Amino acid sequence: MRRTLFGGPKSLADSSLFHRLTLVPFLAWIGLGADGLSSSAYGPDEAFRTLGEHTYLLLALAVMTTVTVLVISAAYKRIIEEFPHGGGGYVVATKLLGPNVGVVSGCALLVDYVLTIAVSIAAAGDAIFSFLPLAWHGVKPVAEVAFVLGLIVLNIRGVRESVMVLLPVFLVFLLTHAVAIVGGVFAHAGQAPAVAAEIGGGFSRGMATLGLGGMAALLLKAYSMGGGTYTGIEAVSNGLPIMREPRAKTGRRTMTYMAASLSFTAAGLLVCYLLWRVSPVEGKTMNAVLFERMAGGLPLGMTLVWITLLSEGLLLVVAAQAGFIDGPRVLANMALDNWMPRRFATLSSRLTTQNGIVLMGVLALVVLLYTHGDVRSLVVMYSINVFLTFSLSMLAMTIWTVKSRAQRTHWRRRTGIFGTGLLLCVTVLVVTTFEKFGEGGWITIGVTTLLLGLCFLIRGHYRLVAGKLAQLYREMQPVIAAVEEQVPAVRRQFNPAQPTAALLVAGYSGLGVHTLLTILRVFKGHYRNLVIICVGVVDSGEFKGKDALDELRARTDDTVAKYVALASKLGVPAVGRTALGTDVVDEAEKLCLAVAHDMPDVTFFAGQVIFQRDKWFQHLLHNDTAFALQKRLQWRGRTMVILPARVGS
Repeated sequence: MRRTLFGGPKSLADSSLFHRLTLVPFLAWIGLGADGLSSSAYGPDEAFRTLGEHTYLLLALAVMTTVTVLVISAAYKRIIEEFPHGGGGYVVATKLLGPNVGVVSGCALLVDYVLTIAVSIAAAGDAIFSFLPLAWHGVKPVAEVAFVLGLIVLNIRGVRESVMVLLPVFLVFLLTHAVAIVGGVFAHAGQAPAVAAEIGGGFSRGMATLGLGGMAALLLKAYSMGGGTYTGIEAVSNGLPIMREPRAKTGRRTMTYMAASLSFTAAGLLVCYLLWRVSPVEGKTMNAVLFERMAGGLPLGMTLVWITLLSEGLLLVVAAQAGFIDGPRVLANMALDNWMPRRFATLSSRLTTQNGIVLMGVLALVVLLYTHGDVRSLVVMYSINVFLTFSLSMLAMTIWTVKSRAQRTHWRRRTGIFGTGLLLCVTVLVVTTFEKFGEGGWITIGVTTLLLGLCFLIRGHYRLVAGKLAQLYREMQPVIAAVEEQVPAVRRQFNPAQPTAALLVAGYSGLGVHTLLTILRVFKGHYRNLVIICVGVVDSGEFKGKDALDELRARTDDTVAKYVALASKLGVPAVGRTALGTDVVDEAEKLCLAVAHDMPDVTFFAGQVIFQRDKWFQHLLHNDTAFALQKRLQWRGRTMVILPARVGS
């Protein structure tokens, strides 16, 4: 059942694997660009509602929206050039501003991507149920939960598989909205003078009632409240690892597609709101009101509205893909840097970050239930962290461009782009936080702060353990040096029929050397052979292409060679067995059973870090690989001994 639902395992030995898993620009536009494009369903809506009766400001708002999309997109194109292996906010801030700033950006991104899923699914529910009777709206929460669960399954199967399933939805959305916007503008082209007169009259009334400063403040507020329009732009730079080589070129082209489609759609909808004089209707999105007015009197008009709104709703489901693609990737990067539990960097047999996908989906469901799927509340919570990450990235790139100006051409133009992007992002961040702090903004800030504190606790624990293991290695150094200086003992031939000790190691470290010497000391003279078993773990940090796998294989072989050489100095004939895989326990079990088949009198050994006080969180932060493998081998009737390495409290 599991294989039917999630698909069978993928082989790392497949030479065409990376080519088949990566996305060309068009498919990347669907998988990652849908997040930005779909925000046109709720960003312009929120901005329009903020203006209230002052709709004469819509044209200025459309221009500001277009400029913002183009500036932020241009900035992220430069980030892609500088970080071709993944230039998301976490990586940029970590590399250029330091780890402590990077973790702030990372935590903001994690909360952001959970909210990406939640707000996309909630907005999808609103769009789809906009043309259904109010009596049916009670089913909306059930439909939203089903959408999230379906996306979890699709993404565990693989990114490319999920994108191909959602491709028709994306194409229908593009076609229907392009026709609606172009048709809506041209249908009122003849009324341009009248509309211009209305705008002029509205501006005069605004000057009389609000004053120039008041109108500017209202326009700035509407611009900031519509900040959800720009929230998906960074998804491309975060998702570069899933793109076809050359990744930087693919990423830039994808960003161009996203910027063009988003600016056209968002600005086009704002202009159509103005031309068609729409006003809010209870239970309907502004797009639903607009499309119904456009289709009035047309043959099959309501059918066209139904198709358009359904495609919009389903595209919002597609947009949640960005949270499922980039969220687990940020989580994995932070796990590799020891800010998060390391298990989030592991890959499933389908070569997806399964643990991260499930976590993001579950947390999104919690948020949906907490907010009852209220899009306006979710957009507020969502926008704050997005623009915090945007601001840190723009700040980092501005400082770095100025510092490295001697090594690069056109540095003034680049500085201008990043500086303008920084000003726009900080403006939206400050206004949104100030205006909406009491309406849900405080929740985002509080959750992000708590997550940041948790990250520092996790990193502190890993540093403590690493320090203890480093101390263990330092204590072993005199022993290792003494062994390496001594004359090799009388060499014996490796005899598989004699008692054999098989040692499982993760790397050449104090733990491994300590375990090897303990075997020879405690079971002195009993084991006549030694087999070193090492599995190179392919996690999200190593899964970057065939060259990366070759380097991992070489490091794994080198680790085994060091242990074999050490054993030979001690007069014990030794051989090595290696493998690569995503699940260290699965691969180690296969190697152990192969060794047991060739050497019937074998005992397996592994070292295990032992804490003086066993705490509940230690099992979350450490995989306990040795104990998991011991259970499997015992079930197979094989003996495995775990030798402890004490690291204090």
